[in-house]
Amino acid sequence: MSPIKTLEGHCLCGAVTLRASINHDQVGACHCSTCRRWGGGPLLAVESDQPVDCSGEQHIGVYASSDWAERGFCKECGTHLFYRLREHAFYAIPVGLFDEQEGWQLNREVFIDQKPAFYCFAQRTEQLTGEELFALHSSD
Repeated sequence: MSPIKTLEGHCLCGAVTLRASINHDQVGACHCSTCRRWGGGPLLAVESDQPVDCSGEQHIGVYASSDWAERGFCKECGTHLFYRLREHAFYAIPVGLFDEQEGWQLNREVFIDQKPAFYCFAQRTEQLTGEELFALHSSD
């Protein structure tokens, strides 16, 4: 496990700044239909089990995208800021928000059973179906 580092990032217009504590260099891809509809393709995100510190909170909109999660966005420019679980400490932050873009490793793809056939990633990753992902987290 890597040492904890604090990463900073911001939305397109700069109205919202995020700070997240991360102890890894891993990026995951979510292929679920909601993530693809939200961003036009898979969500490439960094996961954190720590709260994310946001400045510019008055510019953050939150949408309940399911019974268990919600998605944050900048109300000024529309930038996607986070996916978070409602009842557990878990954030998925789009990796492109962070100022630091070096050293990331794509390691996991989830909802692989919903991935459309018109794209694929070249590197090998752990691949989980939606059912496998929910089973993994229900054992926590």
